Amino acid sequence: MKYRKLGRTGFEVSEVGHGLWGMSMWSGSEDRESVESMQLAVNLGCNFFDTAWAYGNGHSDGLLGEILSRNAGKQLYAASKIPPANGRWPATPQYEYHDVFSPEHVFRHTDLIRRKLRVDSIDLLQFHVWDDSWTPEPDFRRTIETLKREARIRFFGLSLNRWEPANGIAAIKTGLVDVVQVIYNIFDQAPEDELFPVCHELNVGVIARVPLDEGSLSGALTPQTKFPPNDWRARYFHPENLANTLARVEKLKAILPAGMTLPEMALRFILSHPVVSTTIVGMRKPHHVKANLAASDAGPLDASLLKELKKHPWDRTPQAWSA
Repeated sequence: MKYRKLGRTGFEVSEVGHGLWGMSMWSGSEDRESVESMQLAVNLGCNFFDTAWAYGNGHSDGLLGEILSRNAGKQLYAASKIPPANGRWPATPQYEYHDVFSPEHVFRHTDLIRRKLRVDSIDLLQFHVWDDSWTPEPDFRRTIETLKREARIRFFGLSLNRWEPANGIAAIKTGLVDVVQVIYNIFDQAPEDELFPVCHELNVGVIARVPLDEGSLSGALTPQTKFPPNDWRARYFHPENLANTLARVEKLKAILPAGMTLPEMALRFILSHPVVSTTIVGMRKPHHVKANLAASDAGPLDASLLKELKKHPWDRTPQAWSA
């Protein structure tokens, strides 16, 4: 496993981190197997874990808290997120900041998360949604400064809305934001245009999420794929999006080098960008952990393959089914 600096936090984080969304929000999750997979990841050198209160109302935070306790002598980093008080994803300018992240709401959930993680101070606390129109709100600055001053958190970040990577640049420029989390993968290359240059200039850490496009870049989906109604992917991969996605995946399979899997190519594409600090992958099963963490050891893709993959961006706009 290789490590990179998470921006100005100074944290040396594993290039491949562990995303805990699927452990509470996807069908087929089982706590025993989830904890086993996280422990295997730790054993193999993964030290960065990303969760959120919205992942089962603290359930995934609790699973991570168990791992942190089991590995008290190891340097592990925990990142979590505060949900929007209005329960709306994504954020839009129509919502008032105080209806989404009032100080009371933020402080309450910070303490709830701390208890679940079993820590005094959260390594990285993020807002789970964001709209840059909120940046001038005085309570935004006051809240973050209070959280840091009281040592409830060490660093602060934003999880940017799906397919809106520039909707956070104004907040970054305030100096309050230490890390951003953004969707970045072979299909979603837009962060390279505006967001990444700003992050590089201001030494802001970058967490690349959804590296496998919610599973399509695993290569396992087919036209017959169906998910249970309570699985978020049942909405995301509705028939129209599934068909469009599979057509693009097939084009990637056509250029896949011999001996390389599609997930490996997808992860190594992300890690080929020097501004990325870490990419968080959902790994609920031990064999996924072994395969995905190995992408770090394999290193960046060669220039010719990267050039070919740059021809596959898919510029999309948020939809009701994608939130």
